[in-house]
Amino acid sequence: MSIVFYAAPASSSSPVACALLELGVPHQRINLDLAKKEQKKPEYLALNPNGKVPTLVVNGTPLFEALAILQWLGDEYGIEKQLWPAPGTPERLVALSWTTWSYVTYGAALQRLVHSSSERIPAERHNAALAAAAREELQQLLGVLDAQLGTKPYLLGSAFSLADLILCAVVNYGVYCGASVQAHAAITRWLERCGGRPSLQSQWI
Repeated sequence: MSIVFYAAPASSSSPVACALLELGVPHQRINLDLAKKEQKKPEYLALNPNGKVPTLVVNGTPLFEALAILQWLGDEYGIEKQLWPAPGTPERLVALSWTTWSYVTYGAALQRLVHSSSERIPAERHNAALAAAAREELQQLLGVLDAQLGTKPYLLGSAFSLADLILCAVVNYGVYCGASVQAHAAITRWLERCGGRPSLQSQWI
């Protein structure tokens, strides 16, 4: 299988880079210089019309959106390596639910925080009330995840999986953006366990 991975360091492509390392998937990596707007060039827009990274080109067909790529990698390579649950198992439903939750439910609240308070956003677009509401919502959501992780070492049980990698990347990005996990002991312990893996130690590659 031919796989070309379009990425950029310290970007949304980083979890995909980690997953490729975990799974040992042979691929060609092409780094785009986002500052030079290489992701907006016509030849790249032909692969990903959103003009963002990551994109995976599989046997000539592009696949974009980080979550879709990560779930596809789990299906294609993770089951054999016992890093992704097989179809028909209860764990599969848990993995799909929580990985989607991380990008959709948690991710949406995180974006509200970023767009209302981040230094990367023009000050005239900041909104203190919206930022405060987003922080409150994020803490509530972290409480939900903390409860899920409170009875087992990893999301699916006793073993690390790609589901942990996906959630860990999003939660760590949230910490970077100001969504603290200090009040959530189970999440804190889980992040420490996940962070010991070589792939996660090189997360921002």
